Amino acid sequence: MEGIWTNFGVVLALLGAALATLLPGMGSAIGVGTAGQAAAGVVTEDPGQFGRVLVLQLLPGTQGIYGLLIGFITLTQIGIMGGSPDLSTAKGALYLAACLPIGFVGYKSAIYQGRTAVASIGLAARRPEQFGKAMIFPAMVETYAILALLISILSIFGIAGLPV
Repeated sequence: MEGIWTNFGVVLALLGAALATLLPGMGSAIGVGTAGQAAAGVVTEDPGQFGRVLVLQLLPGTQGIYGLLIGFITLTQIGIMGGSPDLSTAKGALYLAACLPIGFVGYKSAIYQGRTAVASIGLAARRPEQFGKAMIFPAMVETYAILALLISILSIFGIAGLPV
C-alpha cells in the first residue's frame, strides 16, 4: 500500500493524462458516429456527395486528437516517456487540473460539433454550392476545443517550472 502513496503525484498526473485522452476520444467517437449516420444517408441518395460529407463527418474527430496530444505531452513532462517519474502530490494534482480543460471541453464540444455537422451535411446535400458555408457552422464549435487545448498546453508547460 505504501507504493501508491509514495508515487501519488504520479498517479494523479496519470489520471489527468488518461482523462485528457479518454473524454475527448469518447466525445469524438460519438460526434463522428452521429455525423457518419447522416453522411451515409446522403451518400445513399447521391454517391457523388461522398467527399463533401466525409469532410464534415471528420470534423468532430479533432478533439480526440487534441486529447491525445495533451496525454502525450503530460506523459513526457512527468517522466513516464523517457525519464524517471517522481512528482510531489501537489505537482501531480496540478497536472491533473491542467488536463481537465481539454478533457471536459473536448468531450462536450465533439458531441455538439457532431450534431452541428449533421445539420451541415443536410445543408450540403440540399445545396452543394453552399458547402463552404456549411463548413463554418461545425468549425465554430471547434473554437472552444482549441481554447481548451491552449489552456491545457500552457498549464502543463507552466507546471514544469514550479518549485512545488
